Amino acid sequence: MKARFAFATFLTLAPGLVLAQQDPGTPMSAINWLSDSLATPADEPLGPAPVGEPAQSGAEVAAVTVTPLGADQGTRPDAIGLLAPHVTGLPADLWGASDPATIARRIAEERADMLPALQALLMKVLLAELDPPQTGGGSGQDVFLARIDKLLDMGAVEQAHAMLENAGPSSPEVVRRWFDAALLIGQEDAVCKAMETAPDLSPTYPARVFCLAREGDWDGAVLVMANARALREISEFEDRLLSRFLDPDLFEGEAPLTPPRRMTPLTFRLFEAIGEPVPTANLPRAFAQADLRSNIGWKAQVEAGERLARTGAVSDNQLVGLYMRREPAASGGVWERVRLVQSLDEAVEAEERDALARLLPDLWTGLTAAETEVPISRIYGQTLAGLDLPGVAGRIAFRMGLLTDRYEVVALGGVPPDPEDRFLAGVARGDVASLETPNDQAQAVKDGFTATAIPARFSDLVDNDRLGEAILRALTLFTSGTRGDYDELADAIALLRMVGLEDTARRAALDFLILERRG
Repeated sequence: MKARFAFATFLTLAPGLVLAQQDPGTPMSAINWLSDSLATPADEPLGPAPVGEPAQSGAEVAAVTVTPLGADQGTRPDAIGLLAPHVTGLPADLWGASDPATIARRIAEERADMLPALQALLMKVLLAELDPPQTGGGSGQDVFLARIDKLLDMGAVEQAHAMLENAGPSSPEVVRRWFDAALLIGQEDAVCKAMETAPDLSPTYPARVFCLAREGDWDGAVLVMANARALREISEFEDRLLSRFLDPDLFEGEAPLTPPRRMTPLTFRLFEAIGEPVPTANLPRAFAQADLRSNIGWKAQVEAGERLARTGAVSDNQLVGLYMRREPAASGGVWERVRLVQSLDEAVEAEERDALARLLPDLWTGLTAAETEVPISRIYGQTLAGLDLPGVAGRIAFRMGLLTDRYEVVALGGVPPDPEDRFLAGVARGDVASLETPNDQAQAVKDGFTATAIPARFSDLVDNDRLGEAILRALTLFTSGTRGDYDELADAIALLRMVGLEDTARRAALDFLILERRG
């Protein structure tokens, strides 16, 4: 009550506001929706220390370790990863002699909506624990920041957050991303504490207000707001939004605020806190992670799960779990897919072949519309392929089986009568040399599988110890090749096979031939 009264008095007495200019030293990013959470130079502490125990938020506070950069290669952010080389199958020296800035640029150029098998390989590269480039150029974090930005672009916020936590408050650029990733998944306590205690960081006033309020220090948050207004360090919009955040009762009955065109995670969370949540459908993909929280409606959770599944940012089981949560509340759209997946699960469990034969055509159409064929296939495909279903349902079941981890086992189960399916089985086995190609797409795949040398466009990279660059370029060319430049696609397949990524080459070729994706 004391804080609310103080804030009400402050609003009454304060003068008019002016727009604050962004500090030219504020870190910038390849993604333009990051919050302006840090300012330079650092000239003020976060705010008054909280009195007594802070309010419990329910968020888990992780330990923060501050490690100086440059002590050795293992402490450089570029070396941080979540997956060890024996897990990814990638060599620890993948980056070799590549220039860090060039690697960062190539990562930034990768599309989030590439074929699922290519997404999976890109995700491995982004999460891999790798040696920094041997050249030692750049800031020691160029590749790390590019990986984080691409993870956020793909919607893989939890993975990005875990890597940022490992990096700790090592630089303003790292903390800025850490703060926003934490906001999107509701785990901001640790980064707020890091910003408060790290002497080289200076949180902006909106970030200070938010963090102090999260700690339960409303008096401190009000004081920071008063300072911000007196120094003209916040914009008129920020003032209105933070005022409602600190005391929404004062604005009861007033018209809702209009969301800004550039929505940041901090603004998003503040709108949510004042009871005016902003839908995420038209926001960058990373914001969809906020809709997976338990306090969000089921329909929004399912739609967010589907959106994130398209880039591999949620697991197959997560998506199926969302579909299976309860009975559909209505019909059509996302509810029809929920009904179809639930019917599929029941029919597979009971081995009802007749029901599956009727269901699969509609199911495949629905999954194709949502571009979620692969995650659902990976859960049910092998079982469906083994049921020997008739007609169209049988072909769909066979193709769903080829989209699973056991694609080769499915292909060895028998010789399909259809020429296209026979070629698909050959791709799954890695042996297409003797097979006829039913169309131009299949011929491009065959050209890639029958190549006997590394394509000329990659040879310089491979020969000069820049294997990681070559792989990233292959991902780019494969994706652009799906639009019709089949020479690029064939060369990308050839490169992947010749550098030991046979599984990715086969999966990507199957994705290309089975899924209705063209760039």
